[in-house]
Amino acid sequence: MPLLTQTLHPPPKRITSARRAPRWTLVAAALAAATAVLGWLVWRLPRPLPVLGTVPAFSLTERSGRPLAAADLAGHVWVADFIFTRCPDVCPALTTRMADLQQQLGGTADPVRLVSFSVDPAHDTPDVLTDYAGRAGAREAWLFVTGARDAVARLLRDGFHVAYADDGPPSAPITHSDRFVLVDRELRIRGYYHGSDRDDLARLARDAAVLCDARAR
Repeated sequence: MPLLTQTLHPPPKRITSARRAPRWTLVAAALAAATAVLGWLVWRLPRPLPVLGTVPAFSLTERSGRPLAAADLAGHVWVADFIFTRCPDVCPALTTRMADLQQQLGGTADPVRLVSFSVDPAHDTPDVLTDYAGRAGAREAWLFVTGARDAVARLLRDGFHVAYADDGPPSAPITHSDRFVLVDRELRIRGYYHGSDRDDLARLARDAAVLCDARAR
């Protein structure tokens, strides 16, 4: 009889931790997925751009013949590059890239200004720059600037902190930076970009849009 009782009523089985392991595995997997999604969202958020310097006061001449000072650009997001109209190779490519930026960033009520500084002011008079700008398809928000040689050299070296020299051999008399420089509404430099690198210029377009949306964060 005791044997029959044991057969009809077997002792309860103990539930071990191994039976509960799958539940904790699912929880851990869900937490890992949530962490991954959160990390992706944080990565996608625009990151504050560094402040790399401030453009100093300057007074130069735009292709229209009108004077252009740093104060005239305050209140606008703008991009600077450095070219000269007799340049046979790098400068035409930089100007083409600026034209691309004009298409990308020019369709707003307050478009990003583009400012091309001539590094050959002895040759690049306002009339020469006007002709060059016309061939590049420049609109009103794309400025072409010239001025006294010493003022231009000082602005590039001490203001934008980019390379410039005009004492080379006849075959290459002028050496200058191929960087594009992003400047915010407070005349603060917020980024340098390789003018020959399309990926870098795509980053420039995104950063300029961030500054426009954030009102010079």
